[in-house]
Amino acid sequence: MSKKTKLELTWPGKEERPKLEPRILIEHPEKSYHAATRREGDVFDNMLIKGDNLLALKALEADYAGKVKCVFIDPPYNTGSAFTHYDDGLEHSLWLSLIRDRLEMIRCLLSDSGSLWITIDDNEAHYLKVLCDEVFGRRNFVSNIVWQKTLTRRNDARAVSAAHDHVLVYAKSFYGFEVNKLDSGAKQRATYTNRDNDPRGDWLAVPFHAPNIRPNLTYEIITPGGRSLWPPKGRCWSTTRERFEELLADNRIYFGLDGNGMAQRKKFWDESDNKMVPWSWWGYEEAGDNREANKEAKAIAENAGIQEKFDTPKPEKLLKLIIDVATNPGDIVLDSFAGSGTTGAVAHKMGRRWIMVEIGDHADTHIVPRLQKVIDGSDQGGISKAVDWQGGGGFRYYTLAPSLLEKDRWGNWVIAREYNAAMLAEAMCKHLGFSYAPSQDEAEYWRHGQSSETDFLYVTTQSLTHEALRLLAEEVGPHRTLMVCAKAFSGNLDSFANLTCRKIPSTILTKCEWGRDDYSLNVAALPEPEAPKPESAGPLFDVSDAGGQADG
Repeated sequence: MSKKTKLELTWPGKEERPKLEPRILIEHPEKSYHAATRREGDVFDNMLIKGDNLLALKALEADYAGKVKCVFIDPPYNTGSAFTHYDDGLEHSLWLSLIRDRLEMIRCLLSDSGSLWITIDDNEAHYLKVLCDEVFGRRNFVSNIVWQKTLTRRNDARAVSAAHDHVLVYAKSFYGFEVNKLDSGAKQRATYTNRDNDPRGDWLAVPFHAPNIRPNLTYEIITPGGRSLWPPKGRCWSTTRERFEELLADNRIYFGLDGNGMAQRKKFWDESDNKMVPWSWWGYEEAGDNREANKEAKAIAENAGIQEKFDTPKPEKLLKLIIDVATNPGDIVLDSFAGSGTTGAVAHKMGRRWIMVEIGDHADTHIVPRLQKVIDGSDQGGISKAVDWQGGGGFRYYTLAPSLLEKDRWGNWVIAREYNAAMLAEAMCKHLGFSYAPSQDEAEYWRHGQSSETDFLYVTTQSLTHEALRLLAEEVGPHRTLMVCAKAFSGNLDSFANLTCRKIPSTILTKCEWGRDDYSLNVAALPEPEAPKPESAGPLFDVSDAGGQADG
């Protein structure tokens, strides 16, 4: 009897996980943008977040966990160009940790029917596959799509000229994943012809036999030319004799031009849904290529008045294919490595809600002006004509709030000076698992957050006396509970059954790392590599068997 084994990818620092601070998001209305006119169906609450994408994903967790239908990411490919002074093992270790932490947050945000799509090249594709298997489970692997990224063969390649990238696809739950079929293209349409001038138009001949022998589906067919037909060995006809006779009478069975061929059923183009299941080869004709993406980037830069085009864009066709397969209008699409903003631009044109995160300055220099042109309708490149895009909708621009706690001049942790009362209340809601829902009723000033119909949160920087707590307890009443967060308390805190008292900041002091704003792969800040040891301590990264050997 065999024992199940589990393969795991190991690397230095794998067990070191960041203790992320759940930041709040600050909107900047002067950078948010909306169409001049509002039309039915337009989406205005799309989000562009400038900041570290791991912190941004954590910031989204409270409001968007289980709600994102599709995540597309185009992470750093780890080609080695950024790691000139570091050995290969350290390079992999840094990259794998960076990706692992983000994959875990993404999985939390995905809906039960949602999916993750990652573009990657051969440098890390196979390590990434094993890593995704760990985070999502092998059973939730959907496909490794091969995307033809270039048509040009590079004769200066050392061995083989790369023509493709991978698109790894994982579902939150494989059997819950909803897949949309694609519209048939010109190639598929060309397979339908009208060999017998049927007045119903073009048709496709499909085999009339099927697997699995069933007695009532095995019978003799006599062709118009007099030939006797039986199903091939191990197969049967696809319908009963009675249904066959109906199809034959309706001229839906084809026996070849001479009337003596194998029976085939006629599938008419006009009666078909003209859809096809996606497959794992995406050629440049349907998904675009790097050359097309660069042309789009150049046109976008010129149209939006951007001085320099983005260097490594993805074609809009590629994103359209992904969004077509994985989402429906109104669904949320997330890209936490936004780059030049292609995901948001395509999702916007296709009537999807979108969230993008980008830490680089091109959030301002490239993404904002690009999306403004999309919203105005003046961006007619990419997929615009294919989806008849005329403009509309809008987005909101956010940055991450500063860290909630900072040290004063004596080294004590205190609330950061940038936080006003509302910001503090919202931040404490995130830390303590409450939804930020301040009451509009002045009489219930203490209702800042809510976790259930009867459980609330109150946040204040005051020191509350026993008498103040007594008044609060009376206002809350016996059928509701209130967690009170304050600078200090006095009196017997156990006197009030409906109140739970927590001091700020001590109640959250050990929950996370404070003051860290960047979890990106900052090579410049890395320590110099140590001198090699005389003897190897083993491989720096490996695929290990975590379950032991299987029993025979």
